[in-house]
Amino acid sequence: MYPAELVKPMREDLTNVGFEELHTSEAVETALAKEGTTLVVVNSVCGCAAANARPGARMSLQNSKRPDHIVTVFAGVDKDAVNTAREHMVPFPPSSPSMALFKNGELVHMLERHHIEGRPAELIAENLMDAYNDHC
Repeated sequence: MYPAELVKPMREDLTNVGFEELHTSEAVETALAKEGTTLVVVNSVCGCAAANARPGARMSLQNSKRPDHIVTVFAGVDKDAVNTAREHMVPFPPSSPSMALFKNGELVHMLERHHIEGRPAELIAENLMDAYNDHC
């Protein structure tokens, strides 16, 4: 577990643009049961989350089409919430950071760590925007 003061700015990187933090398994289940589209960002303390994932997720929201709901869980902090989110991301193996787009509770698009690491935030945003255009 990471100290709260360490992850606070990393959490705020997403919550300041409207992402809802999910801290429990129940909160994840409730979020994914909502009608419409839901983007789940598995946040992380790693460098690729800071340089690529979080900026890419934020930039993607500038698209004309966007998810109905945007939520985040934090790997290494919100263990139960992360595990529940990952259960819904099967068959993809656990990775963080990662991003998943759900439509009416069904996984329709996935970005794993290997899609994020070493790629510019703009490319990640573009990938997400294409998914929004297809599913939102």
